[in-house]
Amino acid sequence: MNNNEARSIPLPQTNALPLSTASILRSEWTFVIATIAAILFLTSLPFLYAYLTTPPDKQFMGIMVNVPDHAQYFSWYRELAEANLSANKLTPEPNAPIFFNLMWWVLGRMGALLGVGYPVMYQFMRIAGAIFFLLLAYRVCAWFLKDTLQRRVAFLIIALGAGFGWVLIVLKYTLTNGELINPLDVFVAEPNTFYSILAFPHFVAAALYILSFDLILRGQAKGQLRYAVYAGLWALFMGWQHAYDLFIVYAVLGAYALLLFARDRKLPWYVIKATVIVGLISFWPGLYSFLITSLDPVWKAVLAQFDNAGVFTPPLYRLPVLLGIPFVLAVFTVIADFVRMLRAKRTAVAPAPAEAARPSDNDLFLKGWFLVSFVLIYLPVDFQIHMLNGWQVPIAILATRAVFDYIAPFIRRHSARANASRRPRRLDVALGALIVLLVIPTNIYLWAWRFVDLRRHDYPYYLHKEELAAMRWIEANAKGDDVVLSSLTIGQYVPMLTGAHAYLGHWAQTLDFFGKTQAVERFFAADTAELERQAILSAHDVDYVFVGPAERTLGSFDPSQSGLYERVYASPLVSVYRTTDNP
Repeated sequence: MNNNEARSIPLPQTNALPLSTASILRSEWTFVIATIAAILFLTSLPFLYAYLTTPPDKQFMGIMVNVPDHAQYFSWYRELAEANLSANKLTPEPNAPIFFNLMWWVLGRMGALLGVGYPVMYQFMRIAGAIFFLLLAYRVCAWFLKDTLQRRVAFLIIALGAGFGWVLIVLKYTLTNGELINPLDVFVAEPNTFYSILAFPHFVAAALYILSFDLILRGQAKGQLRYAVYAGLWALFMGWQHAYDLFIVYAVLGAYALLLFARDRKLPWYVIKATVIVGLISFWPGLYSFLITSLDPVWKAVLAQFDNAGVFTPPLYRLPVLLGIPFVLAVFTVIADFVRMLRAKRTAVAPAPAEAARPSDNDLFLKGWFLVSFVLIYLPVDFQIHMLNGWQVPIAILATRAVFDYIAPFIRRHSARANASRRPRRLDVALGALIVLLVIPTNIYLWAWRFVDLRRHDYPYYLHKEELAAMRWIEANAKGDDVVLSSLTIGQYVPMLTGAHAYLGHWAQTLDFFGKTQAVERFFAADTAELERQAILSAHDVDYVFVGPAERTLGSFDPSQSGLYERVYASPLVSVYRTTDNP
């Protein structure tokens, strides 16, 4: 190959932007705000449907998906509205109030100040979290991508994209006899912005940790360490809400520093200093979480039960199913950029081509973020799947680069149509629209299925009004350390609605979850000996027994037939009994 041929080799676009060119036009913000409004409208429709179609004898509980975890959060909301620390009330064991979460503390205090309940504050968090995350996502896209069309495509992939879960849905209704293969590949919410806004808004709120990266990069461009202080303070703020995400912040900054060192063969002192500053300022929530789960026996047992849910990051070969086309394109971009860089270094003549082949700071940061996440999502910890949260951002940006840096030029070079090269912008728009359309189907299913699920008007998303009236009686008459035995269906709601302890309420928060599940089933079974029931009640000082429709599905035992229970509340559907022979 001669020198002229070497100079003609296409080189990777590093998108190394001067700070001034990273500004965002007003028309771009108009597009972003319109997109946010559309997403909030669509994700609000299932809530409106549920509230408006609720039968007169029932109440929609304001939760779209995953009642156990949301009921846990709302228990914290209730406790932190009046105190600075919360006990674990989803288990009957006595435990001191030592738990703190900044998000639910703020929401609880705001709700108490405004005189509104958790459903209102939950919607406030959902809407506010979505707005701030999507605004931040576009700001990050604008930092890494100089072209407006590319920014918009990356933003839409972040906001609307999902994986190939729709293929599994098609198989369910065609070839697998109604069985959904690997359901986690459809329903994992952490890397799915739209689904999180719909049903898991705390994930989009937690993903705001990404602002720390934005501040670090801007500080590096300006050479000002005060941005590292801002980033550390923000990471500290976010860590008090979701301490797991501090792992992501530290790992990404560390990966960035290593890649800078590999490129420059010298220590990247700004990034090293910034990482140390961020770490020193923000590690306290992580230390707090480590201490309470290491030193307190109740919270230590809670952490040990996290694998009860059986929710872990899918194996590597299934990541393309979970994350879809953007993930595949992101992997392609990383590999293709590396190959092109090696080819350019082998064939380039000094000095210009060699300089062009040198990856920019932005390029290294983006790829470091993407690559180190492969380590984070497979950490040998029970919360590894949370490390997927926010990964959709670098995936979408790298996928957008694949479309516009590789696919579009390839089509223009090899297209048989004569006008293809004369209308490059039309091709770019068509490809951008195509990739966005291809990443949407799974979220269309997830959104539509909410209406199917909610129109059943049944547990766990709806409770009978008589059940709620019974819980209001418990709230008014029980003490904060009293224990209520019920089915899991009702027990998960007991702490958030009454302030009392649930005997059985959550797959992780309830200590010895499976043992207590069996105990509840034995308690309500008609053939259980009374001595066994009394042993169940006495083991954890149960004060009240809740008997309603959900409990009657477990067995036909009627406490009113025994002199050991005093009926203190009664309605046609629900009775509440106080235990009278409880040591």
